[in-house]
Amino acid sequence: MNITGTIDRPLTYDPQKQAPMKPFPHDTAGSAPEDFTTTGARDSRQNRTREMQLIPEALARAHMHDRLIEAEQERRAMRLATARRMQRRAERASMRARRALAMAVMQ
Repeated sequence: MNITGTIDRPLTYDPQKQAPMKPFPHDTAGSAPEDFTTTGARDSRQNRTREMQLIPEALARAHMHDRLIEAEQERRAMRLATARRMQRRAERASMRARRALAMAVMQ
């Protein structure tokens, strides 16, 4: 059974026993082709600056800052509502006390 190997699964892993690579017809002899992948990869790596890498962290920090401000405003609103409620209760108690005093004086 004579099965030829592929690039992923070569017939043998020994480079001496593998068939030599055939040059492409459009390649000129003695010139190395330009490596587009490394140049493109290098450019894309240079495009990924430190600021770009930290954008998600900065967004999360800004989001948390907004949430903290919102929570503080909500706490202030709750304290204000509680203070107003207590003030109304105190005013009602004061009015009851005045009425009770007035009733005591009248008798």
